Amino acid sequence: MTNEATTKEHFGMKIAVYPGSFDPVTNGHVDIIRRSAKVFDKLVVAVLNNTSKNPLFSVEERTELLRQVTSDLPNVEIDSFRDLLINYMKNKNAHLIVRGLRAVSDFEYELQMASTNQKLDENIETFFMTSTPKYSYLSSSIVKEVARFHGPVSDLVPIEVEKALQRKYSPGLA
Repeated sequence: MTNEATTKEHFGMKIAVYPGSFDPVTNGHVDIIRRSAKVFDKLVVAVLNNTSKNPLFSVEERTELLRQVTSDLPNVEIDSFRDLLINYMKNKNAHLIVRGLRAVSDFEYELQMASTNQKLDENIETFFMTSTPKYSYLSSSIVKEVARFHGPVSDLVPIEVEKALQRKYSPGLA
């Protein structure tokens, strides 16, 4: 039996999970989603409901924005979770995690997380996808900072997210 056959037998349908806070979803996130959707049979974009953070957008708002910007991708499912990622993945029958890397500084943290996840479940694999260079600087934090001071974010986020940011930061104008 070849390695590919063994992998197919072990993993079955290639279901990958792309977890994150997505507060808000950026063009960098969308780029990783679109590229990952080409690689895996099914991609679950899972919004982390982290109760220790104070997000700008609710989990429901983030999942709705993600649904809007990925509506043309039939193999992408949008969901949310508040458990350990490993437990969520078991519920989804997924064995593959997608993580985007922007810079070397991301790698250390992501390597720790990947190692921890594999320690918790040896059947979990993490796939690192490097950001497209034009998005390598982009983060949700940067987007929120620019939007908060009414700077232009049209090149940073999808139009749906730009409008949602305007509603958050200028409720009377949007």
